[in-house]
Amino acid sequence: MASSPLFTSLRLPVPTIIPRCASPPHGVPSADDAVPRPAPLVAAASHRRELVVGAALTAVLLPRAREVAVGTYLPPAPSNPGFVFFRATSKDTPALRAGNVEPYEFILPPTWKQTRVANILSGNYFQPKCAEPWVEVKFEDEKQGKVQVVASPLIRLTNKPNATIEDIGSPERLIASLGPFVTGNTFDSDELVDTNVENVDGQTYYSYVLETPLALTGSHNLAKATAKGSTVVLFVASANDKQWPASQKVLKAIVDSFQI
Repeated sequence: MASSPLFTSLRLPVPTIIPRCASPPHGVPSADDAVPRPAPLVAAASHRRELVVGAALTAVLLPRAREVAVGTYLPPAPSNPGFVFFRATSKDTPALRAGNVEPYEFILPPTWKQTRVANILSGNYFQPKCAEPWVEVKFEDEKQGKVQVVASPLIRLTNKPNATIEDIGSPERLIASLGPFVTGNTFDSDELVDTNVENVDGQTYYSYVLETPLALTGSHNLAKATAKGSTVVLFVASANDKQWPASQKVLKAIVDSFQI
């Protein structure tokens, strides 16, 4: 996938679930510790230069996002006319660069846009290892909904190294653990409408349909999960009541296409 251009203004989503170990690097003072004091003009000018350089480095190092339609830079999906094909590479996220997540792929409508993942949710602070889930990538469309990839360390769910998703347990058991990362807040087993198990090229996937009236992500959620290596990967598509009637078929096609 081509490198993303830098944008001077990127929209940060409001974090909902913050990993416990997603704290700033050691030695960085908090805002509460700062004490305002006068600074010489030379120091102020130097500080401004540092801010500019720091902002540029942050834009490069943070997970990238394009505020343009994905159809302008992603290739058409060969077997899905009307969609484009996204395959994550090591350029996309800290976890992929660290080798903690296997490359994953899915299709999207060409009008969707990739959105910025807040640094505190992206795993940027605590790769290569952390016991808490993090958000890999996010895409959305105002009329149709949004999708995101959430990765969870395997050790959070089982002590068995390189476990398959079947080793972790049933679809119901897995969603009981990861449900809050689908909804953005809480999960109730009554919200689970349907589950499905499928095997693609030897890899098992659990699929879910959820009706979640209190979810921050949206009142309608589709999800698909699998385990590979040291990580469980959860793919979530969400829509609100206004989006759902027209977009549910599109969201289902997106979720069905997800593979790792």
